[in-house]
Amino acid sequence: MAHRKPENISDHIALAITMVLRFLADTFFKKRYGHRAVVLETVAGVPGMVAGMWQHLRSLRGMKNDSRGWIKTLLEEAENERMHLMIFIEIAKPNAFERYLILFAQAVFWNFYFLLYVFFPKVAHRMVGYFEEQAVISYTQYLEEIDSGLIENTPAPTTAIEYYGLRADATLRDVVLRVREDEEGHRDENHGMADLLVSTRGEPLGNSPQ
Repeated sequence: MAHRKPENISDHIALAITMVLRFLADTFFKKRYGHRAVVLETVAGVPGMVAGMWQHLRSLRGMKNDSRGWIKTLLEEAENERMHLMIFIEIAKPNAFERYLILFAQAVFWNFYFLLYVFFPKVAHRMVGYFEEQAVISYTQYLEEIDSGLIENTPAPTTAIEYYGLRADATLRDVVLRVREDEEGHRDENHGMADLLVSTRGEPLGNSPQ
């Protein structure tokens, strides 16, 4: 899956929100891909945690088993995005202003996404699918800058080597490839979840235990 074409009003809304945020990121960070990744991965770590928590509570309230494994998948997504942040903090070494920006972005986006997920979960998952499409594009551009020599292909940070099990001589390019692969997976998962919410009329967990 590359780009999921919007099929209805809610898809168009999800894509519009994504493109506004993409414009802001492009305007502020331009080609500072490491710094862009620090802020964006802070935001990217929110949806999986919010959605996983909400589905966990729904499972408890409704006494329904998570037969499709959404809770585990969503929480693993949140943890994966958190590790991306830890990796890019080592790479970009954000300054004090950028660290405050991280706090602000996370606080605002947490509340926005929580309300969106409670009332419009399909839009929320579709939006994350579009977020991840843009993340794949950004990391592809990052790779192009590395390959062209505009960004130095420095040694991979220790956190990335340990997390991905990379060779000791791994480079920044190896890290960006692995991160992009993760984002491709999150893209497909969230678009798939949005589709499932349509087909199951908003009930993703499955049946109650017998």
